[in-house]
Amino acid sequence: MAQHVEGSRPQAAAFLHSKQGVRTGIAVAVLIALAAGAYLLHQTPGRGAPASFSLLTGVVLGLLFERGRFCFFCIFNDLIEQRNSGPFYAVLAALAAGGAGYAIVFGAFMPNAGAGRLPPAAHIGPVSWALVAAGIAFGLGMALSGACISGHLYRLGEGYSRAPIALFGSLLGFGVGFYTWNTLYLGVIAGAPTPWLPAWLGYSGALAVHLIVLAALALVLLRRIPEQAARPAQRITPAHVRDAVLKERWPPLITGGLVGLTGTFAYLRVEPLGVTAQLGSISRTALDHTGWLPERLNGLDTLAGCATAVVQTITNNGWLVSGLILASFAAALLSDRFSPSPLTARNSATALLGGVLMGWGGMTALGCTVGTLLSGISAFALSGWVFALAVFAGVWLGIRLRLHAL
Repeated sequence: MAQHVEGSRPQAAAFLHSKQGVRTGIAVAVLIALAAGAYLLHQTPGRGAPASFSLLTGVVLGLLFERGRFCFFCIFNDLIEQRNSGPFYAVLAALAAGGAGYAIVFGAFMPNAGAGRLPPAAHIGPVSWALVAAGIAFGLGMALSGACISGHLYRLGEGYSRAPIALFGSLLGFGVGFYTWNTLYLGVIAGAPTPWLPAWLGYSGALAVHLIVLAALALVLLRRIPEQAARPAQRITPAHVRDAVLKERWPPLITGGLVGLTGTFAYLRVEPLGVTAQLGSISRTALDHTGWLPERLNGLDTLAGCATAVVQTITNNGWLVSGLILASFAAALLSDRFSPSPLTARNSATALLGGVLMGWGGMTALGCTVGTLLSGISAFALSGWVFALAVFAGVWLGIRLRLHAL
């Protein structure tokens, strides 16, 4: 009997090793295919560099989000329910790096911040109670569905089975948003102010205030970082480096800093980071084809943010989202984190309802936690901070009501 057990151990190890080899092979093949796809897009007339760069930006984000667990709901939940502020430093680092990068880009292309104009395409939106309502709805949707929209996109690559349902719900929510848009726009949004800090303080002053606020938040949250057990000293080997890069979660400060830099390059080369433009365009196109889209969406196409349109092809944002999902899938395979989660009637229903709330909130706020929050705050827009506080309030309320446990 002992011989049988001893003999089975090498067989089991070989089996596990072969499974990991298959996963690694698939992951490498996916990453090679993404690189080849970016090259082909670059060579395709009518697509060119913007589509190729967007796909590669999505690849970088997919790797960063999956390896660093850069999910706004997970980060907020850790702070609210677990009283662990450590992951929140990824958001602070992303905003700090993004703000510094945006200040450089703004200064190069629009030197006079007080000229009465806003930087083109930057996520700087009107501030009104509609934005607050959108943020609260988005936060409640995050709690119900278990992630924000960007979180669902990268966790789709990890096998999170609720993600497709939540994303479908967000398409429905965008449709609802198109129907409520004219009422909100004519009644509230059209006359709302669009505060932009550099217009008052210049770029250096805006960046200074931006970094001071982030530093103050970082200091306040220090007391909620749990004590970490000291690790015994180890000799650094290739195996340790491999595990640190491919298997272990990346530190929040590194993850967030790289996300902020990625956002800066994305804005410089193509457009600000956001993940809802393609989703919203799919919903808008479907409603247009069925004749259910409102005849006119007042002012929608004149505002900055994750713009939607009636489209017949994949947009640059669509290529970014595609790269994000596939790269996170490859990263999950490499780290042995791909594992389809169980579905029930209850968690499917909450994922769908949460998606609808996030879709409505994202449409009304002209973006989600990546667009309006991350790109907006990096652009020194007050709308980004208002949306961030409203989303956090929505998540807090959802957790207090135990919506995330349904």
